[in-house]
Order: sequence, then C-alpha cells, then structure tokens
Amino acid sequence: MTDQPVPSGDSGLGPMGDVQLLAAMLRSDQAEVASYARVLSGALARALPPGMVEIEHQRSVSDRLAGRPGRAVRLVVHGERRDLELRESENGRIDAELRQVVHGVTISRRSVGMDDWLQALAYDLTRIAARDTAAREALQRLLYG
Repeated sequence: MTDQPVPSGDSGLGPMGDVQLLAAMLRSDQAEVASYARVLSGALARALPPGMVEIEHQRSVSDRLAGRPGRAVRLVVHGERRDLELRESENGRIDAELRQVVHGVTISRRSVGMDDWLQALAYDLTRIAARDTAAREALQRLLYG
C-alpha cells in the first residue's frame, strides 16, 4: 500500500475519524453476513473496482424457483494486500478472517473479532476512496447521506 492521504470527508474528524465513523455505521444493526452483503453490494460496490466484493449465496429450492439469489453466507472484500472474509458458521454466528495476500497467494490468515474486521474494512475503503473519485463520492454518500 502506498502512503497516500486518506479523504477527510465532512465529519471534521480527519482521516482516522472517518474510518471510525464508517466502522461505527457498518457495525450498527449488522448481525448477519447478509446484512453486510447488502451494504457492500449496493451503490458502494458499484463504485469500487470490479471484482473487489465477492458474495457467495446459499439458494433454497424456493429461491431457485422464484429466481432469487438466495441468502448471502460468505462475503470477501479483496484489498490491495489482504482479503477480508465474513462467513456464516454452522451455529449462525459470523466468523471474520483477515488474510495477507501476495501476488494472489494467501501467505497468512487469522481469525479476528468483528470490530477488528470492520476497522480493516473501513481503512481499506477509505484508502481506495483516496485514489478513486467514484469510490470517494459513494463513500461520502454512504457516510453523510
């Protein structure tokens, strides 16, 4: 990652304040992978580089018959040097993982709590927004309406 400035937006809190604001917004009322998938597959995903957000769905027979995508059970956000993954565990909880990636190869992985995962996601999204106008505008709409 390069040491480019992170956008400060309208919060008045500076770059790290915006990261904290984004993490807090994503944290509120998000209890399942599907909730995060909805947030990340909306307008923000369309502004991010293609292929950055990967969502795996589990489809029931009724989903298939109705042409619905099913319920999101796994979400991966591909960053510059790491992947952030959320997946639904068998007991209905969310498992979060950060993977360090070099040239497309995972060299390490570690399970983290949701707060750490959200901080990593917010940081990565903010860095992308610093380089990309469409991503910056989508992030500002998400944060400030």
